[in-house]
This record gives sequence, structure tokens and C-alpha cells, in this order.
Amino acid sequence: MSIHFKRRRVMAPDIAARKGGEPIVALTAYHAHTAAIADNHCDFLLVGDSLGMVMHGHETTVPVPLELMIMHGQAVVRGSKRALVVIDMPFGTYEESPSIAFRNSAKVMKATDCGAVKLEGGRRMVETIRYLVDRGIPVMAHIGLTPQSVNVIGGFKTQGRSANEWHAIEEDARLVAEAGAFAVVLEAMAAPLAERITKSIPIPTIGIGASPCCDGQILVMEDMLGLSPEVPKFVKKFGSIGVSIDRAIGAYAREVRARTFPAAEHTYTLKDDGESGVATSIRATKKPKTPST
Repeated sequence: MSIHFKRRRVMAPDIAARKGGEPIVALTAYHAHTAAIADNHCDFLLVGDSLGMVMHGHETTVPVPLELMIMHGQAVVRGSKRALVVIDMPFGTYEESPSIAFRNSAKVMKATDCGAVKLEGGRRMVETIRYLVDRGIPVMAHIGLTPQSVNVIGGFKTQGRSANEWHAIEEDARLVAEAGAFAVVLEAMAAPLAERITKSIPIPTIGIGASPCCDGQILVMEDMLGLSPEVPKFVKKFGSIGVSIDRAIGAYAREVRARTFPAAEHTYTLKDDGESGVATSIRATKKPKTPST
């Protein structure tokens, strides 16, 4: 006899079904207490490898080990009740082969009881995404600025601000969707490109420094609460001394759902690269100095 228990949490297919609907609200979370507060407002919580920078003082996300992600993931799952919990797979744990990615992703899911994992990369991750999804692991993709590649791209640089970059990024988005990702994070990306991608692929786009037209938005919680000493241009601080965390997250959630965040000052324009039809000559904006997720 089979016994079925009703799952109380939001699941990956629930997020996928939100394509084109009410904007999806998400934040990073690293420990139980803030996860419990954010759970009242967010559709999913991301245990981002940005915790290496935000909580442990690293200059990039590269040094973060799998065991640290598992420890923080366990805390966030314990602290939340409703939101989907997604956990970043850290650098070096999934790139080598699909089978190694499965082994480490399965370890994360079994140890934490999270609902999905997130991998950085577009076309280079297509085979891995398909391999994981075929074996029961929901995958959120991540393209645009991929912080784990910071040493290759030369810093935390906005993507897609020149028209000649668009095709490759659009291809990344199309391919991860075809491979079975249930959603894709678009990070530090020119707003017109993020809008175009959102309209062209069948899975939800989750923007961070992208466009208000994305299907959802995510920020690093410590950034939006005003706790980080330096934040990227795309961050709006909803918190300050004397403002409760619950009130600040509630304000963020309302603005995402109303599509009033991000506003123009939180997104990136195109550079004037002389190519007609796409690029515009608008003053340059400050590039992000820290990663998001």
C-alpha cells in the first residue's frame, strides 16, 4: 500500500507555472531565523554561494566548499515552511562531468531536503542540466554575470550592454530552457536584453540587476536590508536601523509584485556601440562590485 503525504512547500513546477503571471519574489537566505521571516513573503529562498562573501569575508564565491552550502541549506530548510528552497552548487562541484554533478547535487538534496539546486552557466551546462533533471533533480539555471567565473571574465562585469553580445546570451537562455531548467536567473544584464529573453523563452526569468519585465526578482538579503557596506547599483535598500526585517522584506515583496522594483536606476542600459536598432546612447551606469547569488 502506498502512502502519500501532502507537500506543504512551493515546488519547482509551481515556480515554472508562474511564467507570465504574478511576479515571483525571492531572496537569498543563509540561516534559520531570517529564513523564517522571509518565508512569509517569498516564493523561493536561495541559499546562495554569495554567503562566502556576505558571511565569511571571502572576496569571491570561488572558495566556498560543498559542506558549507549544506550546513547553511539545512538551517534555511529548518527555518522555513512554505517557500521553495534552492541551493547553489559551489564552484568545482558540478563542472567536471554530469555524473559528478549528480553525485554532489544528490548529496545536497538528501542532506538538506531542499527542493532544487542552481548551476551557473549556459550552453556549457546543457548536458549537465538535462542529466540532472532526467534523474529527478530540479535545476535552476543562471546566466549573464556568473560570479564563479569572475577570474575568467575579469571581475563582476555587466553583461549584454553591447549588441554584439546579445546572440550568445540569448542562446544560453534558450538552451538551458530546452535542457529542462525550471527557471533561469539573469544577473547584471542590460535591461532591454533581459526583457527580450523573458519574452522569448518558456520558463520564468528571475532578475537581479536585469529588468522589471522579468518574471521575478531576487536580491541578496543583507544588501536590501542595508547591512552590506558596499552594494551593486541594482540594489535598493529597503531596510535601515529601526526598520524591522519583516517590514523591509514586505516592502520589497510588494514592489516586486507591483513591478515598481527594479526601477530605471537599478538597471543597466546599453552602451552606444554604433550598431543600429539595439544600442542607445545613455549615460553609463556603475558596474556591480559584488555578486548577487
